[in-house]
Parts: sequence; structure tokens; C-alpha cells
Amino acid sequence: GRDRAEHLGQGQIRRRRLLAQVGAPEDLGQALEVNRGLLLSPLGHGDGGQSAQGVRVAFLGSIELIEPLSPDSAVGRFLERKGQSLHHIAYQTDDIYFELSKLAAEGIELIDHEPRTGANGHLVAFIHPRSTGGILTELVQHSE
Repeated sequence: GRDRAEHLGQGQIRRRRLLAQVGAPEDLGQALEVNRGLLLSPLGHGDGGQSAQGVRVAFLGSIELIEPLSPDSAVGRFLERKGQSLHHIAYQTDDIYFELSKLAAEGIELIDHEPRTGANGHLVAFIHPRSTGGILTELVQHSE
């Protein structure tokens, strides 16, 4: 993935790495079959289960596919407005609390001011597309 190192005081470095592009298909099973067929080499994949955000989640390598459990969920409304497409991008961070604090101090509009639990138990928080050129952006801190 792409790394961005941020140098802090006393030699500390925080890293953010592009983690995934997240697609929103109407039918998760069909999307998994099509995308598995496109892979040139086998990548790890699996069922990420159901999320508190009202979606069913599956992974193909670093690509996360999310299917709404209800048309009233945020992803369900997205599909109604935009159709099947890229939903958001995600960046992995070692310290999601630091990142959220820093972004808020810089005037970046946050959807989540505090992280919440996402797929696979990871901490996640979203940045509003108005602050990122129209792209919904997620910060992810992997659970240990």
C-alpha cells in the first residue's frame, strides 16, 4: 500500500497506509463471484460478517464489499442515489484517536468524532466528503 509518514516531535513517526477501496454492490454474493474471477492470483478473502452499520461485509484481499441489510441504511440510501459503485476509501492508522484530533484541529469535517467498532472488530471513523473532495474517507485502526 501507499505509505504516508508524518514526523512528530522527539522522533515519533505516525503512518497512514491506503487500506482498501470499498464497493457497494446490490448483491454481495454475485459481486464476490465476479471479482474472484477477475483476480489474477488468489488473495485472501472471507466473510466479514454483519456490521453495526447495517451492512453485510465480505473481503477480497484488501477490497471490502458491503451490502446493505436494509434500503434505509446509509449504504442502502447510497445505492438508491448512486447505484453500484465505489463507496469510500479507507486508510489504516496506528492511532485513530490522534488522527481524529489532528483532523478536527485542522478544521476537517468529521462524521465520527469518536471511533466506533467496524468490520472484524476494528476501530473506524469517517471523514465527511465535503472535506475530501467528494470522497467519503474512513480511518481504520486494526484491533490487536
